[in-house]
Amino acid sequence: MAPNEDEIYVCRCEEVTVGDIKRAIKAGAHSIRDIKVRTNAGMGVCQGMTCRKNIERMLREAKIDVDPCCTHQRFPVRLLNVGELTAITEDGEA
Repeated sequence: MAPNEDEIYVCRCEEVTVGDIKRAIKAGAHSIRDIKVRTNAGMGVCQGMTCRKNIERMLREAKIDVDPCCTHQRFPVRLLNVGELTAITEDGEA
């Protein structure tokens, strides 16, 4: 049995589905920023690297122009590997 389209994940990091994005657009989200605010899509570990293009496509399909000046991504300041991350203590020092 095929899954319901609305239950398919667009943003795996934040577990945001196609249905969540559709509802956000219907409720007035007209930009990627609006989608982020309403659903948290693109706010997870990958910072939208896996879901951003699908969200842009869904906005275009809804006849909403994706503003190129607002499509920049903010990458993490510094990448950490798991070893470095686990070495950080509660007070924030390595």
